[in-house]
Amino acid sequence: SFGALATAAGLSAAKAVALSALVFTGATQIAVIGVIAGGGGVASAVANGLVVALRHLAYGVAVSPLLPTRRPARLLAAHVIIDESTAMGTGAPTVDQGRRAFLLTGGSVFLFWNLATFIGAELSRAVASPHALGLDAMFPAAFLALLAPQLRQRRAPAVAVAGALIATVLIPVVPAGIPVLASVAALALVVRERRV
Repeated sequence: SFGALATAAGLSAAKAVALSALVFTGATQIAVIGVIAGGGGVASAVANGLVVALRHLAYGVAVSPLLPTRRPARLLAAHVIIDESTAMGTGAPTVDQGRRAFLLTGGSVFLFWNLATFIGAELSRAVASPHALGLDAMFPAAFLALLAPQLRQRRAPAVAVAGALIATVLIPVVPAGIPVLASVAALALVVRERRV
């Protein structure tokens, strides 16, 4: 889906794959592509992407105990701090299970996300419009699926509702990316409650 959306916005297949491998955060990648597809410049696309990516600072704090202790391995693991790996790692009942869940999820999503980006970019020539096929709906659906393991925690349902309300109220009145940042504050409360 991302590969098709990126090429529909004017990126080459090589640029779509490079964006997936180097940036590797779906929401940020979609934010960048959205600005480009809307006629925005590279500077505004990158700025918007950085605003959306700021939530990864909170994710980094939450998963820090799950990362390897040796610096090279820790830096490599930091590249896969994404929504999915954070949700799976922090949703596990113990630190050891969380570490395995984080690394397995991050590594497998990295591999398959980049492979799928390449395939989508290459096959996009056969699709008249990725939006007409509903490919753009995949990202919100994936984020909703990521909430499931977090909702088992005591305060998680209330925090999820609060985050959704914050984003819903802010979307029409603030620039893109700000509703996500405001909702991250609510997410951070849930992540801190992980069981050891």
